[in-house]
Amino acid sequence: MVTAIVLLNTERDKVNDVADELVTLRGVSEVHSVAGRYDLVAILRVASNDALAALVTEKIRGIAGITDSETLIGFRVYSAHDLERLFSIGMD
Repeated sequence: MVTAIVLLNTERDKVNDVADELVTLRGVSEVHSVAGRYDLVAILRVASNDALAALVTEKIRGIAGITDSETLIGFRVYSAHDLERLFSIGMD
């Protein structure tokens, strides 16, 4: 499984619309509205790098209202929860 964190800025009045559209995309596991330099943080979990590329470049970049983004690819997860097991169900 490939995990990525996408940091997003939106047009001022589009934060909720963008978040609502992001969570409908397969591979977007959660979206957080945040304070600070970015407006939204999306957590992506997909089966492969190709799936990640398609999600980011074909789906997310097509959402109206996004003005800027930065994608961080996760190498290893450190957590008290077994996230790999939870999010890999059905990924076979």
